[in-house]
Amino acid sequence: MLRYIAYRSLVALFLVWLVVSLVFLLLHLIPGDPAELLLSQGSLAADPAAVAALRERMGLNDPLWRQYLDHLGGVLTGDLGTSFRDGAPVAEQIALRLPRTLEVIGAATLLAALLGVPLGTYAAVRAGGKADGLLSLLSSIALSTPVFVVGSVAILIFAQKLQWLPAGGFVSFSEDPVQHLKLLILPASAVAISLWAVITRMTRATVIEVLERDYVRTARAKGLSRAPILRRHVVRNAMIPVLTITGLEMGTLIGGTVLVEFVFNWPGLSGYLVSAVDARDYPEVVGIVIVISMLFVFLNLAVDVVNALLDPRISLVKS
Repeated sequence: MLRYIAYRSLVALFLVWLVVSLVFLLLHLIPGDPAELLLSQGSLAADPAAVAALRERMGLNDPLWRQYLDHLGGVLTGDLGTSFRDGAPVAEQIALRLPRTLEVIGAATLLAALLGVPLGTYAAVRAGGKADGLLSLLSSIALSTPVFVVGSVAILIFAQKLQWLPAGGFVSFSEDPVQHLKLLILPASAVAISLWAVITRMTRATVIEVLERDYVRTARAKGLSRAPILRRHVVRNAMIPVLTITGLEMGTLIGGTVLVEFVFNWPGLSGYLVSAVDARDYPEVVGIVIVISMLFVFLNLAVDVVNALLDPRISLVKS
């Protein structure tokens, strides 16, 4: 097991290095002068003196190998540069906003899993029945409904009509825990809808598959009732693909909560990325892309480790 974890960790570190290097290369493969592109406004050409000053500030006059080493060293030390807009350290801005986005994703994943796994198992046990058909219909609707539509409808019903929850905004947990949780419910629920559908469908498919395994038939032949069979033999083995797809979906959500943060005025990382792109703030965009990519890589590492703990046979592949 330890050899497997060490192997997967080395792979994750290699992927992080690859992502950082690719970001650097792609920025230098883009046609044109980055400094000139940043300073130009529409059809108006940038001032040559300002372009030269910005090139010096960005280190673009240094040899390519030195730029790469500076870029890599900055990532390793947590120095992602300073914003062109306000001169604030990019790493500090990301550290401020990232927990807010992760909070929405974490709450949405927890909610989707708590509902999706039991309902998916229930649908699998009663495959072909009315409950299975209803859950399949609801999951199809959830998957096909855009998240901004879900968010808008949730605001209309729960904030404006029923007035149970606030329509949007942000208050830190330390300032007002109750209000913070109230503001979190709607954005987390909007994100959870599509994830719930994915988890429900995956759970249903994997549970149906596991129910046909020989060891489940043997357990039935021994006279075990349905509940112990599901608890001891079915659910645990069915959770490996469910956990894998959930981890992938969480990684996608890290950079895909832009509309949710916009609809609910939640100041997270995705909204920060949009504003950075709109302002053509090069250090901010690069820093956010690198952080999101690293989170995706390490999230997949965590999924691999948990899968190996659930099924030790997985670790034997690379150990």
